[in-house]
Amino acid sequence: MRRFLSKSSSLRNPSLAPLSSSNSLETHICDSKTSSSISSHVKNPSGFPQEIPNPDSSNGYSQVRHWSHNPSFSGIRVGLRRVFSSGHWPKFPGLRNFDREGGGVLGSQSFGTQSRSLCSEPGRESIEYDVVIVGAGPAGLSAAIRLKQLCREKDVDLSVCVVEKGAEVGAHILSGNVFEPRALNELLPQWTQEESPITVPVSSDKFLFLTKDRAFSLPCPFDNKGNYVISLSQLVRWMGAKAEELGVEIYPGFAASEILYDENDVVVGIGTNNMGIAKDGSKKENFQCGVELKGRITLLSEGCRGSLSEKIIEKFNLRDKGDSQHQTYALGIKEVWEIDEDKHKPGAVLHTLGWPLDQKTYGGSFLYHMKDRQVSIGLVVALNYQNPFLNPYEEFQKLKHHPAIKQVLEGGTVLQYGARTLNEGGFQSIPYPVFPGGAIIGCSAGFLNVPKIKGTHTAMKSGMLAAEATFHVLNEGLGMETYWDNLKNSWIWEELYRARNYRPAFEYGLVPGLAISALEHYVLKGKFPFTLKHGKPDHEATNVAELHCPIHYPKPDGLLSFDVPTSLHRSNTNHEHDQPAHLHLRDPKIPELINLPVYAGPESRYCPARVYEYNPDEKGQLKLQINAQNCLHCKACDIKDPKQNIEWTVPEGGGGPGYSLM
Repeated sequence: MRRFLSKSSSLRNPSLAPLSSSNSLETHICDSKTSSSISSHVKNPSGFPQEIPNPDSSNGYSQVRHWSHNPSFSGIRVGLRRVFSSGHWPKFPGLRNFDREGGGVLGSQSFGTQSRSLCSEPGRESIEYDVVIVGAGPAGLSAAIRLKQLCREKDVDLSVCVVEKGAEVGAHILSGNVFEPRALNELLPQWTQEESPITVPVSSDKFLFLTKDRAFSLPCPFDNKGNYVISLSQLVRWMGAKAEELGVEIYPGFAASEILYDENDVVVGIGTNNMGIAKDGSKKENFQCGVELKGRITLLSEGCRGSLSEKIIEKFNLRDKGDSQHQTYALGIKEVWEIDEDKHKPGAVLHTLGWPLDQKTYGGSFLYHMKDRQVSIGLVVALNYQNPFLNPYEEFQKLKHHPAIKQVLEGGTVLQYGARTLNEGGFQSIPYPVFPGGAIIGCSAGFLNVPKIKGTHTAMKSGMLAAEATFHVLNEGLGMETYWDNLKNSWIWEELYRARNYRPAFEYGLVPGLAISALEHYVLKGKFPFTLKHGKPDHEATNVAELHCPIHYPKPDGLLSFDVPTSLHRSNTNHEHDQPAHLHLRDPKIPELINLPVYAGPESRYCPARVYEYNPDEKGQLKLQINAQNCLHCKACDIKDPKQNIEWTVPEGGGGPGYSLM
């Protein structure tokens, strides 16, 4: 398996260290039959560049390269072969009869205290760690860093690995983001003295209500003093380097596709999916079987609507155990622009409500001025919207033509595009986060503070609390339930409790929602005498098409608004075309029998990447076509499909978007 390498990496087992390091633009990869040198600038079949741009390589926090994901290059894992950024094979003392051609091994080997069972297909390599973390986002990396900090403080040696489905750390990370550094101050208090990507403090804060042509200033409910405008994908890259300096092993490009259980239904780790499988299910020449990463504790940090997390929540009835309501979601669509210097105001923050959304649809927009003449602009649309003709992507294109927004963007250039769902259920929707053998952390559990529009600081804190509980479990024999207890005694719990009624207040519409929210914020200050409940689950909120009129959206002008293929190109999204679709229909008949005639085919509109299209067959009948290679991994389809007929599963590791500025 390949490793995300920072400038310096403190490895737990010296025998696993690479022989040398290299900063060459040429990346050497061994496939299953030969060793070859492949440029990191190789183009993929769709024409998107394979290299993720490094916006600030001079300060050293983003020492990453974008590996090619054509399966002919993916033979980087055969048995225990682990190719590092240098392209050299690591030496494993005592390893006997290693077959580089077929990946098989005769005999067995133990390296240090990590037992590694070696196999060739149809078996799988099994690697054992003390802690396995799924997802290299803010929560997962905070957990990994905190674990290693505790190891140093207590002179204990625990092996920690993080597996990440994105091609690089940060490649799948998307957020606003006005960053509250509260958790980071606790985790890495010296961050201000280091070359972190947190450099633009909030300088102003405005809140507008938009009509079609006008903007009305409202009292700003946000308190962003001391916060920063950042790129979250850049922050997690920096955190990844910090984690590796402490000895955490990070494996990007490997998708966790299944939970591993023992005979007592205790989670003992995860399995990554096989690579080199063709669409028809056959094994291609470069087939590589998945890997088992086994841990004494497994932490799931997959982000909003994590596929493994959802299975765990269902299997162990964690919502019932936590006495929580269903989760509610929103879809965030975002672009990063480079604008004229005279329009750029570093640290300026703008939020809006109202147009282009109707008064029954909850949502709003943001526009944040970053560094280097960059601004991030986005629209967040709650996925409990009723009108099946509503298209969040097209609503976002309309937003950019509003006079208050147009004046900032006009003359600028779009640098990147992306989309992601976010949890909006808040306090009421937090499941019991502990399961046999591990815990759920970060946005997989849903710690977003909706009125603040912030979840990074709470996600990070949850990872830190889970790490502390994990450390005590492994060293003192305590139960993982201490994570739940510590959560309820933390500032996360207090903060989310005070914010619990904002989102459900808008179930009654925009004006009642604003009134209740103002009362809660300015008068009661989070001490409402009861807790409001959420309405229907998002998929049930969709009305039948006959209750609404189709919405006619204007054509894109190519200056402020764009068609989906143009935007998709800017996301650097790529999946190997010849692989099984990772989007599954539980019943292939439902799209044509129910979704199309009853709901007018809403999947063709709620998806911001045109993954789902209805096209006529040879008889002129409309049939659903799934363009899985377009998928941004936003998870909207998994949430909004009226009959919950679409199941999102992980594709081959390394596929998906390639964000560097989001």
